[in-house]
Amino acid sequence: MARPRTDIAPRIVHAARQRFLREGVDGASLRRIARDAKTSIGMVYYYFPTKDDLFLAVVEEVYVALLADLEVALAPDAPVPVRVQRFYERIARLHDDELLMVRLVLREALTSTSRLDRLIERFQRGHIPLLIRMVQDGTANGTFGAQHSPLTVALSLVSLAGPAQLIRRVIEQRLPFVEAPKGNDLAAELADVLFNGVAARPQS
Repeated sequence: MARPRTDIAPRIVHAARQRFLREGVDGASLRRIARDAKTSIGMVYYYFPTKDDLFLAVVEEVYVALLADLEVALAPDAPVPVRVQRFYERIARLHDDELLMVRLVLREALTSTSRLDRLIERFQRGHIPLLIRMVQDGTANGTFGAQHSPLTVALSLVSLAGPAQLIRRVIEQRLPFVEAPKGNDLAAELADVLFNGVAARPQS
């Protein structure tokens, strides 16, 4: 039987997100989440049979919009360097809710094998194939050197996109560099590092 259309499920998801961020998924009480959502524990189980189901719903609420943007950024309508640049620029524009979700995903992936497996399964239906296709395109057309395995290229690409920009956002003004780039400027520099490295270049 189809579930009735109400705002109960979104209320539960929003309440769960706050609890999960503060207390972790394992530490959060479903009864408190139900109370925060102004509903009953029975309704929590009705919509989300397990706590992991609720965790995935919390992630999905933010991920679905981010994925739509990544599909545009990584679409094969442009050369690979342009797609990389667009990808890095979208990561540079992560908003506060997305940053909180990244924090939650990283924490839960490190503490729960079952949640990690479910996250990987979801991402394999999301942004991972988009990145793989871009790496394959870049390898096939010579954008990426054949001396590197596709996995090495993918790991390098993602490391510069995610960790580098997230670290920049987190430490912000604490950097020891006065003119540290950010936003699209940082995205452009990281793309340059990916394609050209950090070694000094001969003066022309």
